Amino acid sequence: MLWLSALAIDLAFGEPPRALHPVVLMGWAIGTLERAAPRDDRPARAFGALVVGLPTIGAYVIGTFLDGQRWSPVRTALSVFILKSTFALRELVGAAARVERALAADAVDLARDELRSLVSRPTEELAAHQIASAAIESLAENLADSYIGPLLFYRFGGIGAAIAYRVVNTADAMIGYRGRYEHLGKAAARADDAANYVPSRLSALAVVTAAPFVCADAHGAWQVARNDHGRTASPNAGWPMAAAAGALGLRLEKPRHYALGDGAAPSARDIRRARRLVMAAAVLVTAAVLATYPGARR
Repeated sequence: MLWLSALAIDLAFGEPPRALHPVVLMGWAIGTLERAAPRDDRPARAFGALVVGLPTIGAYVIGTFLDGQRWSPVRTALSVFILKSTFALRELVGAAARVERALAADAVDLARDELRSLVSRPTEELAAHQIASAAIESLAENLADSYIGPLLFYRFGGIGAAIAYRVVNTADAMIGYRGRYEHLGKAAARADDAANYVPSRLSALAVVTAAPFVCADAHGAWQVARNDHGRTASPNAGWPMAAAAGALGLRLEKPRHYALGDGAAPSARDIRRARRLVMAAAVLVTAAVLATYPGARR
């Protein structure tokens, strides 16, 4: 199956070179449109819909065209390569592991540097437990963004839908925030909210289900997800992050923004536990989604 082939390549080799990475091309297209955007508020909002809409539609058309081609080795290889570009499970877990190793060695400055590959928040003044918290939050949130989302869109919409999802996610990461992109990025942020509505909640459920397999607390995951998911500004991110906080018995906190759970402050050891939890959740969702294919149970 194409997804399993893409997953095997991801776990074995990680990310392709930047020069060959389709997400880099997506970023270039979005960035090119962004630089042409008007500065006035109302035109910027309308133009923002084009910034996210045109690349998304283009990606969907290309992926759907590829899906419709007759089987050939070239078509299969290209499909696997493009699918692989829509998710980054190994890179996500590996980036968290680098933060974990730095914290375990008491190299806090190095841990702050490594954390920048996972989060956009300023890291210069974060204490060790805040670094660990940010890494765990990113693991949980990106379980949805960087794996379960693409998997669901591929299962129910083919390669075109998976690529389109990644374009929306990339646009949100580039321009979907307040401040400079308050108006231009509005459409990207709203599109990302809609695209991640189901993946984020399924990710929380996956964390709850996976918890017993890694000696974590399924009941705590459910309780904290249910009670604390609304504390984040994002309507989606709070679900998997709160579930992870409850499963691991931690308090995950972004200072002056939110706190999830009421457990202990996290440490390097907890990043390792979170990595195992996220991988277990990814395995369970992969198995569950692939089992929905016709003939999978024969």
